[in-house]
Amino acid sequence: MTITKANTNLSAAKKAKNDEFYTKLSDIEKEIKYYRDQFKGKVVYCNCDDPEWSNFYVYFEMAFDFLGLKGLITTHYVSEENQAYKLTMTKKGEAIKTPLKGNGDFRSEECKEILKSVDFVVTNPPFSLFREYVAQLVESGKQFLIVGPMNAITYKEIFPLIRNNKVWLGINSVKEFIKPDGEIQKFGNINWFTNMVHHKRNEELIIFRGYKEEMYPRYDNYDAINVDKVVNIPCDYEGAMGVPITFLDKFNPEQFEILNSNDYKTNEAINNKEHGLVKDKDGSVNGKAKYVRILIKNKNPKPALI
Repeated sequence: MTITKANTNLSAAKKAKNDEFYTKLSDIEKEIKYYRDQFKGKVVYCNCDDPEWSNFYVYFEMAFDFLGLKGLITTHYVSEENQAYKLTMTKKGEAIKTPLKGNGDFRSEECKEILKSVDFVVTNPPFSLFREYVAQLVESGKQFLIVGPMNAITYKEIFPLIRNNKVWLGINSVKEFIKPDGEIQKFGNINWFTNMVHHKRNEELIIFRGYKEEMYPRYDNYDAINVDKVVNIPCDYEGAMGVPITFLDKFNPEQFEILNSNDYKTNEAINNKEHGLVKDKDGSVNGKAKYVRILIKNKNPKPALI
C-alpha cells in the first residue's frame, strides 16, 4: 500500500493523555545538518517513531533527497488493541506500509531483524529504557544518533561505553519538547548521544591555567585532584583530574584520556565502582562530597600562561 506524507499536526495529540514527549523538528534539523554527508546512500531506521506524530519521520521524509538517502524505515510500539506496522520509504513522498506480527517493540526479534538491514538509527528512544536501548545499538554495530538524558552518562551501563570511545555526545543539547497536548515542556539536561563522527569532537579545548596545589585539592580516596569547572582545568598537570560531567561536551580524545576511577583508589576500603566514576561520599574532598566527577588525564600537558 502506498501512502503520502503522514499528518504532522500535533494538536490532534491533545486526545492522547500520556507522558510522551516529541522532539521538535527544528532541533532534529539543527543536529543532523552536521552529519549530512554521512547519510548519502544509506538506510535510516527510526525504531521508536510513529509516523503520525514523530518529527523524525517528518524530517527524513522531507530531507530524503537532500540527504541522498537510499531508504527510510520506521517502526514503533503499539498497545494490544492496535496493529503495529513497518513503514518503508525508498522514494521521497511514497512509502510502503507493512503489518508487523508483533507489537513493534524495539526489543522484539522482528525489529531486531530490521535493525540488521539498516545503516543508521536516529530517534528519541524511551528514556526509561535508555540503558537497554543503547546496549542493543552498540551490540548491533550500527551507527546512531539518539536523544537521551544527560544523567545517563553516570549509568554503569553507559559510562564505560563513553570511556572506551564507543559512545559520545553530539553537537547540541535539546532544551524543549512537545507534549501530546501541544504544549512545550522545557528541560535542561537532554543531549544527543552518538557514535558518528562530527567536527566538535576534534576541537581542542583551550586551557591556560597553571596547576597550584592550593587551588586543586585532592580527593580523600582517590589519587587525583578536583577541578570544579571545566574552564579551570590546569594545562600543565600530568596526573589524574576529576572534572564535572559537562566536560564531555568538550571532550577531544586526542587531547584527553578518560580514566577508570577504580585504577586510582587510595583507600582499599572503597568498593570498586562498576561505572568507573568518582561519585557520592566516596568522592569527597576534605570530607565534603562532590557531585559526580569524571577522571581524566591530559595527553599533552603544556606550560601555563597564568
